Order: sequence, then C-alpha cells, then structure tokens
Amino acid sequence: MSEKTKEILEWIYCIIIALVLAILFRYFIGTPTIVKQVSMKPTLIQDERLWLNRLGRTTKTLPKRGDIITFEEPAKITYTDSEIDQTNPIAQYNKKNTFEWFIQNFLEIGKRSYIKRVIALPGEHVEIKEGKVYINQEPLEEPYLQEGIITDVVGVGFQDFVVPEKCVFAMGDNRNHSTDCRAFGCIPLKEIESTVAIRIWPFSKWGKV
Repeated sequence: MSEKTKEILEWIYCIIIALVLAILFRYFIGTPTIVKQVSMKPTLIQDERLWLNRLGRTTKTLPKRGDIITFEEPAKITYTDSEIDQTNPIAQYNKKNTFEWFIQNFLEIGKRSYIKRVIALPGEHVEIKEGKVYINQEPLEEPYLQEGIITDVVGVGFQDFVVPEKCVFAMGDNRNHSTDCRAFGCIPLKEIESTVAIRIWPFSKWGKV
C-alpha cells in the first residue's frame, strides 16, 4: 500500500469516527434546531434557533411542568366521537423495526417533531373548561400566555382525564393555533426527544427560554 493510499484511508477513518461521534452526541446529549411553526408564540417565534437538551431522554427522566419539550409526531392526530377514550388519553405511535428506528431517531430522516409546553404530569387530573386549564380542580396560572388567549378543545379532543403514568400532557402557548395533546393525547416518556435549553438566535434574545 502506497503512502498516499494510507493517508487517504486515515482521512476516511477520521471522517467516519467524527460522523459517528456527532450522531451519538446529537442523540444522547443535545442538538440545535429551528422553530418552524407558530404554535409557541409569543414564547418562541418562527426561525428562532434553539439548543435542545437530550440528557433527559438518555437518563429517562420526565420533564417538569412548564418545560418546553420536543417529541415525535403521533401516528394519529385526530379522533372521532366513537374513537376517543378519555380514560386512556395516550397518543398513538406506530411500532418501528430496528432499521426504521435507527433512520428516524439516530439519523433523523423522515421524522416530524412537535415543540410544546408541559402542562400536566402523571397522576394529575386535567380539565379544560371555561377557557382555562384546571389541574386537580385548581385553575392553572399561565403567565406565558398572551392576554386574551383562552384554552379550549375544538371538535373532538381530550378535555377531562387523568394523565397516565410515565406520560405528560403538553400544549402550545399559542392555543388557538396549536395541534397538541388536546387533540391526540398525552405523550409517553419514551417519545419525548428533548427539552429546550437555551435560545441561541437571535443574539439579542440569547439565553434560557
């Protein structure tokens, strides 16, 4: 083998190792992302850049109330009257084989994720009524909402239920323009990808969200 060939192979090995390390870091530690929708206004605006913390997924730790999380889009987004079950308010996800799971979760190809705020935790009774959210019969204070915003369920949705174990109930801050757990149910811990750590762009708004 010539010296030139050895050098080329060494560079190839270095590139492969760097790519593997980058993929592992992105999956287990953290990664940047861009806000693409309006469902978290006014907290998050389209085209803002965020840094996501994925240590919670690595350690299988539930987020706290008020945390902004990302999670994979459920397989079923809407329900009919005959399909919805307030006693089993868990979002539905399709099972994946090993190859599909690797492509979507490690390489993040063909995956659509949502970004929402955690509103309720396992074991809490959630009621959506009178334009507000009630947790265990007490109205939830939500200072992050714009003035005049009401919380309601449009059409068929989850509005009176207990959050199942190892799940969270999450909604967008822009309630009138957010498809969230009101429509498709609570998110299982295993489907939560990350929590929002900091805003990294624009620089004028740099810092914790």
